[in-house]
Order: sequence, then C-alpha cells, then structure tokens
Amino acid sequence: MKKYLLIVSFISAAVFTANAQEFKPVKIGLGLGYASPGGEGAKGGVLVYFEPAYRVSDAIAVGLRIESAIMARGVTVTGSGSTVSSEGEVSGNASYSINGQYYFSNNASFRPFAGLGLGMYTLASASFSDGGNTVEASASDSQFGFYPRLGFDAGHFTLQAEYNIIPETESVVISGGNSFTSKSKNSYLGIKAGFFISGGKK
Repeated sequence: MKKYLLIVSFISAAVFTANAQEFKPVKIGLGLGYASPGGEGAKGGVLVYFEPAYRVSDAIAVGLRIESAIMARGVTVTGSGSTVSSEGEVSGNASYSINGQYYFSNNASFRPFAGLGLGMYTLASASFSDGGNTVEASASDSQFGFYPRLGFDAGHFTLQAEYNIIPETESVVISGGNSFTSKSKNSYLGIKAGFFISGGKK
C-alpha cells in the first residue's frame, strides 16, 4: 500500500510540475555549424547535430546530442630527432552524449543558457604526408570527452558555442623504414545555429 501511494504521489507531482511550467517540456533541436579543431595543421569544417531534450523545469533541461563534425585534425609527427606539424586528412567524427543546461531567463524572445555535456566520440583515422606518400598516423578510435556550452534561445531559434574536450591520440607508425611517433589533437570548438520543434512557450 505504501509503495502504491508513493508511486501515485510521484506521478501526481510530475504532472503538477509539467502543468506549472511556462514552456512545453519536450524540445527537439536540429542545426548546422562550424567545427574548429585545435593544434598546428588543423583545418576547420562543418558539423550537423540532432538534439532531443526534456525540460525538468522551465530553468533546467536534460537531453541527448548526436553530432557529426567533418574537419581536418592537426597531426604532430616526431622522428629522427625532429618534430613536424602536418595537416591531417579531412574526416568525419561522430559523438553521442548526454547534457544538461540551465536557462537564466523565462523571456521567450531571449533565453541565455549555460550547460555541460559528456559522452563518447568516435574518431576517424588520421593521416599525414611523408615525402608525397599518405601515411596513417592513427587508426579510428573512440574516446570519452565532455563539453561546456554557452548560448541562447530566441523564439525557436538557437545559437550556441561548445568546446569539445577530447584526449589526443598517440601512436607509433612506420614509413619508409623509419619509425615515427604521431599525436593527433582531437578537441574542437563548435559554433552552431539551429532551431527546435516544440519546447516553446505554452
């Protein structure tokens, strides 16, 4: 009986909270952006994201982010007593993460927010050029990373910036009978613009 009353109380509280909110609880975001990787030899590219979220309250939202970023990561190669930075090949990296964000205002026309997310990043292999030959510097890999974010909603439009912090990849490669140690920097800045379905003011 106590368990039944507890379940009923929990459901009632959830329904009351949802009804008391000024904004619709479910929010589905889509958008595009610019991905800027770090390190020498890196080259920016584009990203696309899909982000469903649920508003626990008007001020707090939790969600999922699925993102793909196409860019050239910088590769640092050390061998024969010297270190050289080389531009990696353009490749696509994907991430699957959970996040939360806090809204500082309930003004539907301008709602600044800050948040934090974490999850898994699937990294494509990185390559560098050695004497005109393309050499694989690191194989495809998965790394755990996280990102702080800042941005704002204006109506159903969203603009935000995130810095994806991902550990660098290090490996040993052989090219032309020589042994090299390569490091690929994986962190990148994402500046994104998009829109969301539902999630607006009731």
